[in-house]
Amino acid sequence: MKITENSPLLRHNTFGMDVKAARMVEFDTEQELLEILTGPCDRVLTIGAGSNLLFLNDFCGTILHSCIKYIDVVSDEPDAVLVRVGSGVNWDSFVAWTVRNGFWGAENLSSIPGEVGASAVQNIGAYGAEAKDIIKEVRAVSIEDGSVRVFRNEECQYGYRQSIFKNELKGKYVVTAVTYCLSKKESPKLGYGALQERVKSLGAVTQSNIRLAVAQIRKEKLPDPAVLGNAGSFFMNPVISTELFERIRSEYPEIPSYVAPQGFVKIPAGWLIEKSGWKGQSLGPAAVHDRQALVLVNRGGATGADIKKLADTIIADVKRKFDVQLCAEVNYIE
Repeated sequence: MKITENSPLLRHNTFGMDVKAARMVEFDTEQELLEILTGPCDRVLTIGAGSNLLFLNDFCGTILHSCIKYIDVVSDEPDAVLVRVGSGVNWDSFVAWTVRNGFWGAENLSSIPGEVGASAVQNIGAYGAEAKDIIKEVRAVSIEDGSVRVFRNEECQYGYRQSIFKNELKGKYVVTAVTYCLSKKESPKLGYGALQERVKSLGAVTQSNIRLAVAQIRKEKLPDPAVLGNAGSFFMNPVISTELFERIRSEYPEIPSYVAPQGFVKIPAGWLIEKSGWKGQSLGPAAVHDRQALVLVNRGGATGADIKKLADTIIADVKRKFDVQLCAEVNYIE
């Protein structure tokens, strides 16, 4: 276990915010976490790789970071396996492990930054797949009393980039492990045209080619946080009424759309932002990426307030132009 006072957070957030935490605790086991929680912890924040948050100020409290790293096959059946993974395991390293072992279900989620614990909190998703599709259960520790609880998938209340850990139980539990159910049968998801075409260009429809295709597409569209601070997709794709969609489509027939519950349509936030004139534009040191309008970037020296000001301005402009309310996928930390 490592405890650091007045801890710099520059390497713990992909936006590159130069802020500090009053205390940072990195724990290697669930027992170490329990020891920390029995002591004084006035304000607690759990982070992974910091790839989905924006610090607006220094954090006056304790930051918990899981370094629990293991991958265990806990059940091996003819058609499927259950794999329990420590919350501190790098997400893409886990996906690579599933592909090497021929276990299907996570390959579309390749190259997503972050750690395993965050996959269960954020319900990460890409190219027609979501973490909830393969999560069996989530093991977590209560910050209030140190009790351990195992949440079944249906108890996690998963939705589009949502879970019980982001809503009702926000800030109340620390995820220590996630169990995934993976298939031994070939089960490619190629519903997204761009992914299907890229896989086709690589040859056979294999797990390895799907993973490679996803990685290639993401690299082409998304900036490297080590070069240009960002948190990936900043906004969630809005789900709007069919009536509003038809009004927008009457003026913009080319508007892309995706399947949503009956009576609703999901549309790309990036398309709305680009049509609002923001792609490649900046507001001080904060900017919209020139290749992917869904990504806000730190051009150097931006504060959390700078990024939030840009996001708020974009939200207002999209609302004014399309009557669509954008919502941030990134978590603001004050």
